[in-house]
Amino acid sequence: MDGGTQHAAGRLRERLWASEAASGLATRKPQHSARLALTRSQGLVLTLSALVLAGAVLFQPAVVIALFSLGFLALVVLRLHAAFSIPERCARQPLQDSLLPHIALLLPAYKEAPILPHLARSIAALDYPADRLEVILALEAEDEETCQAAQELVLPRHFKIVRVPDGFPRTKPRALNFALRHSQADIIGILDAEDRPSPQQVREVAETFATAPDDIACLQAPLNWYNRQDTWLTGQFAMEYAAHFNVMLPLYQRLGWPLPLGGTSNYFRRQSLESAGGWDAFNVTEDADLGFRLAAHGLRTVMIGEPTLEEAPLHVRAWVMQRSRWLKGYAQTLAVHLRRQDGAHPTIRSLSIIVSLGAALVSALAHAPLALFSIIYLFGGWSGGWAQCFALAFLLSGYASTALCAWIGSRRAGFRPRRRDFLLMPVYWLLQTIAAIRALWQWAINPYLWDKTEHGQSKACTSP
Repeated sequence: MDGGTQHAAGRLRERLWASEAASGLATRKPQHSARLALTRSQGLVLTLSALVLAGAVLFQPAVVIALFSLGFLALVVLRLHAAFSIPERCARQPLQDSLLPHIALLLPAYKEAPILPHLARSIAALDYPADRLEVILALEAEDEETCQAAQELVLPRHFKIVRVPDGFPRTKPRALNFALRHSQADIIGILDAEDRPSPQQVREVAETFATAPDDIACLQAPLNWYNRQDTWLTGQFAMEYAAHFNVMLPLYQRLGWPLPLGGTSNYFRRQSLESAGGWDAFNVTEDADLGFRLAAHGLRTVMIGEPTLEEAPLHVRAWVMQRSRWLKGYAQTLAVHLRRQDGAHPTIRSLSIIVSLGAALVSALAHAPLALFSIIYLFGGWSGGWAQCFALAFLLSGYASTALCAWIGSRRAGFRPRRRDFLLMPVYWLLQTIAAIRALWQWAINPYLWDKTEHGQSKACTSP
């Protein structure tokens, strides 16, 4: 085969891989992909539910308040259970360097030229032999600035630059599916461009998989923010993440529930990842979706100990855009997994996704109305009945249990929150409602839009 023929064959292969990366899951199993937003029956149920809720709010508000109060009470009990549970850790088998497995790190990056040098330094700091580590930078072909910046870096031999062909949808999961084709490693890890993984993280992954049973398909590292002290917003985000990754997810693991994965620092057995269908390119929270899809295949995710630090958005606008994408993805994931009752443990999967993603979406929508109700009740002279009294009590207990989880999670993450961070929590929760409304609007008109989070805004991101 001459050079021209090889080049043509290579381009054809890349186009086929790009097509598969975008539409593979949606073509093979349409019901399992967010490309199908809602089935006809789901749309009918959602419409009728909205009409019933609207009617109940108008004519039986006390009943609505009572039902929401019971939901808040259930979440309070779950949070208290999580706060006083001791996290479990999988056993590790210490391995000599010569016995360590080959691991590939997939690093999708879009418009991240300024922070590529810092990313390279973070990867270089990993305590893992370079000859057993493959680092794949997945860059969008049309992002000339980032591609040029990557070419100008003096990268070690175990780094590989992969240009993802233009295509629809332009999302992180599509880039991950394409990058996966360029690796032969048996363990696949995901990192984001601004990440600072613990130097021991990849070694912990290798040593945990070495002794883990075959049904453990994924390891999730705890996440937090290296710029948590930049603004009041980053302080709130740090406490929220600490509660999620150091308190709630360990409880889900103890209960045997699926874990909604974080968007970075998850590591997969390649065979399990491929058998589950890879990433859904049409889901803007591909991480959470994949966690539940693994569970549908009878596979488990467990937490490891070595963390990754990220860059939190500094300003409200950036935070709202990022949180809107997350909540939109939660809605997509709920729609996908509540319509499929195949696979392992469908009842447990449905319960866990309602408690985790469903509760996050509903509570985000409810924060502002409940806060308004509380203000009217406390300062407006409204003499509410028993339902209103219970609702206020459950609302306050919900805030208290969230603050407790944030405090315990922060201590487990190794930092102490400031007093003002707790005082500002209700303000932070009000932003959730703005993000939730925007998320549902986008889900209706532009479900696959990936709102890019700008990185490199914090001085902590570019400091050594």
